[in-house]
Order: sequence, then structure tokens, then C-alpha cells
Amino acid sequence: MQGPLALSRGIDRLNEFIGKSVAWLILLAILVSAANAVIRKIFDISSNAWLELQWYLFGAAFMLAAAYTLKQNEHIRIDIVYGLFSRRVQHWIDLLGHLLFLMPFVTLMVIYFVPYVSLSFRSGEMSNNSGGLIIWPAKAILLVGFFLLALQGISEIIKKIAIMRGDMDDPNPFISAHEQAELEAKALADEVRS
Repeated sequence: MQGPLALSRGIDRLNEFIGKSVAWLILLAILVSAANAVIRKIFDISSNAWLELQWYLFGAAFMLAAAYTLKQNEHIRIDIVYGLFSRRVQHWIDLLGHLLFLMPFVTLMVIYFVPYVSLSFRSGEMSNNSGGLIIWPAKAILLVGFFLLALQGISEIIKKIAIMRGDMDDPNPFISAHEQAELEAKALADEVRS
């Protein structure tokens, strides 16, 4: 299990680096948005390219951070049902969810996006908006995002199997919303007392 766990750690490091790095794209999107608004109001000029650049930056941050979000176990789930089960059953739910839902979906997306991006790149596809940007970089970001999500899915599957076999500790122990609120209340009470 050491080889797969080493692969998992490598994938985790890659997606953590990318996920933390692309957070800056949100700030850049905000700056582009603010500059575009100021220029439009003061000089009465604007360009669709600036609007599309905002969308590209936000889309890149969203897609390229999706794998990091999965690594951090921050994707939305219905904890009210999930929390009713033992931790062992929760691991099985996660494993089967990754195998039966996540991996087929991201695999199909990668397979279908390769020719989609390739055709867009070869044709030099441009935005339909006047003064808009080229399209293939946005489509390529989608492809890369789904590819990174597929890699992280592999990493999560490896980790779930290792946890269930007892080869590693659970890096994301489940805490219900109620338990989390109790822990936060206790920490706040301790802070007030000191």
C-alpha cells in the first residue's frame, strides 16, 4: 500500500499547491471588474474582453480549486443523513460515491473535453461578442480542472482504502454540525474564562 499512498501524497501536494495558488485569481477578477467599472464610468468606454476576462478568471479559480476542495473534504454533502451512520459506514459511502459517481463523471468529462478543446484551439474559436476573447483557454481550463479532479478522486479512493484497512489515520474525521457547534461553544467559553 506504500506505493499507492506515495502517489496519493503526490496528487495531494499538486492539488494543494494549485488550489492555494488560484485563490489569487479571485482578487485579480475583482481588480479587473473594478478597473472596468471605473473606466466605463469615467471615460465612458468599455470592452467585452474585460467582462470575459473576469469570467475566465473566476471560472479558472472555481475549476482549478475543485480538486483542492475535494482534498479538503469541503464539498457539500447531506450531513444530517451521513452523520447517522458509523464512521466505517461513512467510509464505505465515500468510497462507493467516489467509485460509482465521481470517477465515471470526471472520466467522461475529460474524454469529451479533449476533442472539444482541440477543435476550439485548431479553429481559433473566438467569442461571439464584439471585441471578445479567444475561447479555447476557457475550455482548456475546464479540461484541466476535470483532470485534476479525476486525479484527486484517485487519491481519495487510495486514502479511503488505506483508512479502512488501518494503514493510515483518517485525515478528515467526520464531525457533525451539532458536535462542531458544541466544540466551538466550548472553545469560546474557555477563551472567555482565560
